[in-house]
Amino acid sequence: QVQLVESGGGLVQAGGSLRLSCAASGSIFSIDRMSWYRQAPGKQRELVAVITSGGSTSYADSVKGRFTISRDNAKNTVVLQMNSLKPEDTGVYSCNAHIWTTRTMGRDYWGQGTQVTVSS
Repeated sequence: QVQLVESGGGLVQAGGSLRLSCAASGSIFSIDRMSWYRQAPGKQRELVAVITSGGSTSYADSVKGRFTISRDNAKNTVVLQMNSLKPEDTGVYSCNAHIWTTRTMGRDYWGQGTQVTVSS
């Protein structure tokens, strides 16, 4: 049905930047909110950033002023621009989107996750 494919993870030094992308494909009717989550080693998964279909954004306090979430509705893509990275930003970042198809009501879909490692 629907697939979310992520890219852009990797290893970066503290203070550096990374750009994560997530593209949705399949029998998509519409996408409302799109989100990025992360899970650090030994910790629970946390919500990092959210963007609504109208473009409104929300961020976790720990990333405000450093991360920016955006979307391209024509490409069904959400991007997380991460600047001034810190070692505590290390973790597996996962894309989430609430998607409606022709056959199904809206539900959450997840990407496979991509590793982000920030060295000190």
